[in-house]
Amino acid sequence: MHTFERRSGLALAVLGALSALTPSISQADGTSDWKFAATIYGWLPSIDGGLSIPADTGGASISVDPGEVLDALNFMFMGAFEADKGRWSLATDLVYFDLGGSQKKFRDFTLGAIGLPATVNADARLDTTGWIWTTEGAYLAVDDPDHPLKLLAGVRMLDLTADLKWHLEGDISGLPLPGPDGKGSAGETIWDAIIGLRGQLVFGDAKRWYIPYYADVGTGDSDVTWQGMLGIGYAFDWGDVVSVWRYLDYELSSGHAVEELTTSGAAIGVTFRF
Repeated sequence: MHTFERRSGLALAVLGALSALTPSISQADGTSDWKFAATIYGWLPSIDGGLSIPADTGGASISVDPGEVLDALNFMFMGAFEADKGRWSLATDLVYFDLGGSQKKFRDFTLGAIGLPATVNADARLDTTGWIWTTEGAYLAVDDPDHPLKLLAGVRMLDLTADLKWHLEGDISGLPLPGPDGKGSAGETIWDAIIGLRGQLVFGDAKRWYIPYYADVGTGDSDVTWQGMLGIGYAFDWGDVVSVWRYLDYELSSGHAVEELTTSGAAIGVTFRF
């Protein structure tokens, strides 16, 4: 299927993972006490990609760049929880998003392997819902107060449902569709195992400022998925505030509803420790 590489500046708070929005890392203290952290956060990235959605009639699949259509956040929930004990930690993160949008007279719209003729324009409505769930275990490999480093392994799930409606204006006699109006739906659940690292560089006289960084790579249902992050944070007595720039990428083989998906942008989070 044809995929797309244009970027739209969406205020799209989706596709999060706890490890990519990292609060300050606790050092091992030699005790057996559990330490907990709860995080709320948001991400405002741009999005590129390609969705392949089977038409209900006509036998063709519709390829469309979601960044060209999605422009509204209907509902979203983001929450994360982490538990540390000595050098070991467990973390889980859950994101739900509901997005919708429409676009008139646009041309990034492919039917099967056929692009729109020069005389045809498309009006489209795309509604997308999804879940992102990340769970991981980590080990504090470098227990340095100024540069703690954790090695991690876990799984990331992307569950996406897309509903597309369209209306074509112009001469469509050469297109594999029975008429100018149509709709289609597609769903995809993608599981990937991930490995990576996260750490931080602590600085300042009071050792409250830090530069968090993160990287992971994985595979499974996707050919490859990877994520990177770099930012700055401040540790208060009650928790942390951190702002980062994040990049998340999925590459899948042909035949998937999600052909490719790339998001990047600024994120901010607040962590409460207890």
